[in-house]
Amino acid sequence: MQTNPTYSSLVAVGDSFTEGMSDLLPDGSYRGWADLLAGRMAAATPGFRYANLAVRGKLIQQIVDEQVDVAAAMQPDVITLVGGLNDTLRPKCDMVRVRDLLTEAVERLAPSCKQLVLMHSPGRQGPVQARFRPRMEELFGVVDELAGRHGAVVVDLYGADSLSDQRMWDVDRLHLTAEGHRRVCEAVWQCLGYDPEDTEWRTPLPATVPPPWLARRIADVRFTRQYLLPWIGRRLTGRSSGDGLPPKRPDLLPYEH
Repeated sequence: MQTNPTYSSLVAVGDSFTEGMSDLLPDGSYRGWADLLAGRMAAATPGFRYANLAVRGKLIQQIVDEQVDVAAAMQPDVITLVGGLNDTLRPKCDMVRVRDLLTEAVERLAPSCKQLVLMHSPGRQGPVQARFRPRMEELFGVVDELAGRHGAVVVDLYGADSLSDQRMWDVDRLHLTAEGHRRVCEAVWQCLGYDPEDTEWRTPLPATVPPPWLARRIADVRFTRQYLLPWIGRRLTGRSSGDGLPPKRPDLLPYEH
């Protein structure tokens, strides 16, 4: 891959991870790694254009139906595709179908851009991660296979110890903090061939004394009430946090901070 390449446009495709939750801005909108990446690329290339089609809660079928053809029609230099993880977190998941849909997405997107970027999503420590790890790793195997077949680059966030640290995850335990998104941006930036701005993004945070037992239990109860039970309810009823929400940057336009 070339060093310090000249890419003039970026389209991001996916779910809440790419939308930018939980990197919250003062106006209530989300920023996230893709916006940060677009800002860096715009600084390197005048006239840079950016679209972000990702919407929270989307399954891989929805990403294929709602985002893939739109992104392909834009003919950008770079497309990032991160999808399928929401499927693996469902109680029932047909991994053959996930593989087929992800294959369909890559086959449509790869010919429409100069560089397709795929990822191994980051994983946090804990029992939920342990339960769904086999599905996640199966998904990442599909990603690697498709990347090799279609000339995509793979950003391995799953293998980064720094991103498994619970302090990199928001209180909902599903989405990265602002610092987590910054590190993802750096990882993608380097995989695209740009000179590193942070060579230590994989380095774990310094160790700290864990909170007292009671504080951890109070946090667990708050998390269960505010986030886990509503999340389970949406899974059981087939609803999504992104139902009815439009993408935040639906058009490929010059990037503005």
